[in-house]
Amino acid sequence: ALAAAMAAAALGGLGLLRARLRLAAAAAATSAALGRTGHRAPPLRGGVAAAVPSAGRSYGSQAKEEEELRVRYLDDEHKGIVVLGLNRSHAKNALSKNLVKMMSKAVDALKSDKKVRTVVFRSEVPGIFCAGADLKERAKMHSSEVSSFVSRARATINELANLPVPTIAAIDGTALGGGLELALACDIRVAASSAKMGLVETKLAIIPGAGGTQRLPRTIGVSLAKELIFSARIVDGEEAKSIGLISHVVEQNEAGDAAYRRALALAREFLPQGPVAMRVAKLAINQGMEVDLVTGLAIEEACYAQTIPTKDRIEGLLAFKEKRPPRYKGE
Repeated sequence: ALAAAMAAAALGGLGLLRARLRLAAAAAATSAALGRTGHRAPPLRGGVAAAVPSAGRSYGSQAKEEEELRVRYLDDEHKGIVVLGLNRSHAKNALSKNLVKMMSKAVDALKSDKKVRTVVFRSEVPGIFCAGADLKERAKMHSSEVSSFVSRARATINELANLPVPTIAAIDGTALGGGLELALACDIRVAASSAKMGLVETKLAIIPGAGGTQRLPRTIGVSLAKELIFSARIVDGEEAKSIGLISHVVEQNEAGDAAYRRALALAREFLPQGPVAMRVAKLAINQGMEVDLVTGLAIEEACYAQTIPTKDRIEGLLAFKEKRPPRYKGE
């Protein structure tokens, strides 16, 4: 290895050596990330469904009415989509210790389940996405408990951000503080025009503590993120779209689930694509955005190499040749 490194340095200088070292590190990281896998996904078909799963139906999950987080594995034409539904109506979906624990458990199960193709995060409480941390519960905590809770919430939101499949936040109502931080951890955000969003922690003489100070600037830019956090300003869906906080804005409907419906339609666009390619593409983008371009390109090369030997790629090429939809198995 030392001789090879010296030869590389002699042939191409330090730049080539560093690039190769970065490529090796990226390949190792990619292999490690891809190695945490479970069973494979079944064949799926694309298209946009006319029927939209409602909050009232159960799709393959064991959800109960009293659960604060409802996990649904959708069926039929939505197969491969998992919906995580916040359901604390009495507390405006505020993040409590129990809810954070349930979220952590759900995310942990999803990250190794290859039947999962896309995760949609929504609220099942009309008019609210998530009001942030449960301040009534926090007021009863000892100071040491507060620190532990914030750390747990931060870790859980980070776990959501690191899910290997695409994630979409459907914001049909108010998303404040930790609620917006939760949405920021998703790959894509869709909101109703009437939705309200903001990081309002400075009003309470604290700062966002679950990733807001880091993810908001990466999403909308440093200067504007500072302005919103310093002012604790709340924006609606239209303004959120104009500043790049969300990807899609839709007019709210009578059922109050317009953003959820748009999120499902978007998720359906992801279903026909190669499962391994989707996971590796997300990994390449996420890792690449945190490094310089040269390192990012090395990460992309390492990730691309992970798709070459898969049966998915062979099936994709064969389907293209035979002019038919591919039948991916996620291998």
